[in-house]
Amino acid sequence: MFGAEPGKLAASWWKHVEVLADDRMEGRDTGSPGHRMAANYVAQEFERNGLKAAGTDGYLQPVPFQVRRIDEANSSIELIREGKAEKMQLGREVTIGLRMAPAARVQAGLVFAGYGFAVPEKNFDDISGLDMKGKIVVSISGVPEGISAELSAHYQTERVKRLREAGAAGLILIQNPAQMDVPWARASRARLLPSMSLDVPPKPEEGTLPLALSWNAEYGDKLLAGSGHTMAELLTLATAKKRLPRFALQGELRAVQSFEKEKVESQNVVALLPGADPRRKDEVVVLSAHLDHVGKSRAFAGDAIHNGAMDNASGVAALLEIARAIKESGAKLKRSVAFVAVTGEEKGLLGSKFYAENPTIQGKMVSELNMDMFLPIHPLRVIKLLGMDESDLGPRFQRIAEKHGVKVQRDPQPERNIFVRSDQYNFVKQGVPSLYPAFGAEPGSEDEKIQKAWLQERYHAVSDDVSQPVDKAGAAKFIEILIEFTREVADAPEAPQWKPESFFRRFVKAGA
Repeated sequence: MFGAEPGKLAASWWKHVEVLADDRMEGRDTGSPGHRMAANYVAQEFERNGLKAAGTDGYLQPVPFQVRRIDEANSSIELIREGKAEKMQLGREVTIGLRMAPAARVQAGLVFAGYGFAVPEKNFDDISGLDMKGKIVVSISGVPEGISAELSAHYQTERVKRLREAGAAGLILIQNPAQMDVPWARASRARLLPSMSLDVPPKPEEGTLPLALSWNAEYGDKLLAGSGHTMAELLTLATAKKRLPRFALQGELRAVQSFEKEKVESQNVVALLPGADPRRKDEVVVLSAHLDHVGKSRAFAGDAIHNGAMDNASGVAALLEIARAIKESGAKLKRSVAFVAVTGEEKGLLGSKFYAENPTIQGKMVSELNMDMFLPIHPLRVIKLLGMDESDLGPRFQRIAEKHGVKVQRDPQPERNIFVRSDQYNFVKQGVPSLYPAFGAEPGSEDEKIQKAWLQERYHAVSDDVSQPVDKAGAAKFIEILIEFTREVADAPEAPQWKPESFFRRFVKAGA
């Protein structure tokens, strides 16, 4: 460890959180003046801690975005059967996805495709052999038993690609309420927030579908009418991780999708601590945290500002504290360390994708540690370590945590696919061994209840601000572990390696 004083570390970390989650930042929405203010603050702190500017514009790496906002007044979703159209209520029953630009109008028949994805390694395929050409595919979130979290997570990210190849006209995903952290009534309010995509030419494998809807399971029987199946039946199977049937659905769905669009620029913030060893300085240890949050909205009572204190001012503040600790220690780390505060995470991990594919620091990225909403809302007793079993980073982290009296646990909810839903996954796809640590909890414990309540009540709500209860001592201990881990990886004789059996090892470039 670098000898950080826990009390000083906790106070300094919290000061950064207060600045980044201040109302003046207006929720740090991607591309907003508030986000630019936050980016400038992070750049100034990097400079103050002696880090080298490593963006394309000083510490900044500009990132171009296309922005879309739903125009619900001129949008509609209708189910058509026997010549009669039933209009669905946007928000209550269904929401329109705008992560990619949808078609203005879609009308097509429907087919139920179980979980709606395939895992070749496990001989599981809900796509092949089902006539999807010109059809809207309906599926339920989840994964059948016997398929690992790594396989299911990756192949669910491939779902749209496979459906597009099969000629599907769209996708309707029914979220299983048993697996939702945030209830539909609150989660659906996010439809009013802007959606974004990178304003760069898409790769062939990154195409989209003309229609992408989320459907409230409470109204799922409207889709299933006349099929001989019920929503209760299918959800019972999905919750038990059983295979789901596949079958045609009656009637058609007609969608009118209207949205406003514009272009904006946002910023990644990148700094470098050059390595001191001539043989290892071209190997780069990456530390990341997302700077953006969701801005302002009228979807919640209160001041309309989504301050994002835990999500993710906390992670960016930890990034800054690691930099400060290294500077004050005077340590000369052998490998280079990149500090990357990324934008656009809330819009689909876009800033980290842009950086991982266009790194501004020369050299080989050898490891990645991501700090995203680590939730210091109770004492630190357990760290949940995503990616724990994929590389030799996991045992290193576990040994350091246990030395500090903290237990390490594997992902307790693999069905949520968290490992592919945060920024480290864009580095994984570049072949970089990665970890994502956060506060964990023993099953059935009071800590677990506190976490679940936070997700249901504060996640993406205006109440994620600096007035909420926070365990600053727990945050300091967590950051101490990250500091020590960073030093060990940067100074280790050998660069981190994927385990031979890891699914994600396949992303390592040939010859790398």
